[in-house]
Amino acid sequence: MSAPDSNEARVAAGEPPFDADIQASLDAVMQGLPPLRLFATLARDRRLFFKFFRGALLDQGHLTPRQREIVIDRTTALCGAEYEWGVHVAAFAGVADLSREQITSLTFGGVADDCWDDQARALIDLCDALHATATVDDDLWARVAEHFSDEAIIELLLLAGFYHSTSFLVNGLALPLEEGMPRFEDYR
Repeated sequence: MSAPDSNEARVAAGEPPFDADIQASLDAVMQGLPPLRLFATLARDRRLFFKFFRGALLDQGHLTPRQREIVIDRTTALCGAEYEWGVHVAAFAGVADLSREQITSLTFGGVADDCWDDQARALIDLCDALHATATVDDDLWARVAEHFSDEAIIELLLLAGFYHSTSFLVNGLALPLEEGMPRFEDYR
């Protein structure tokens, strides 16, 4: 279930001017755009803001942008986190070379959809298993290990967990969607 259709979140976003180090972090991520509501809300508390920002996994790690976004889009869709899903579809689907059909599949479909190769199917199954059971059985681990190093698998587990946490945050705050961001219904 997504956040209610409202322009008011449960907690008001922080207002500029932000402390210099918070503003510098926002500037680095937003590249001249106003901060996302999630970021401005976290900026109310510097400790929470920096804990969140330091936990992010959007850097050059063991995964390609495509692999990373498959995990993020699937996880946020499973959690009904339309806010975070929309931010990622808008900002990263092109960079990740995800087609409209693939975004629809990540949101409403599954591994049986024809638009996936074996590696992507392993990622989707991993997300589904973690969401449903909070663990990975031996057979799925072996399938994932066919495509990814141990370090990449650790990153995948952290990524899915981070975006579960982010989904809980945006859903619990009932953050309204960012202006111009896609909605789940846009991909039905």
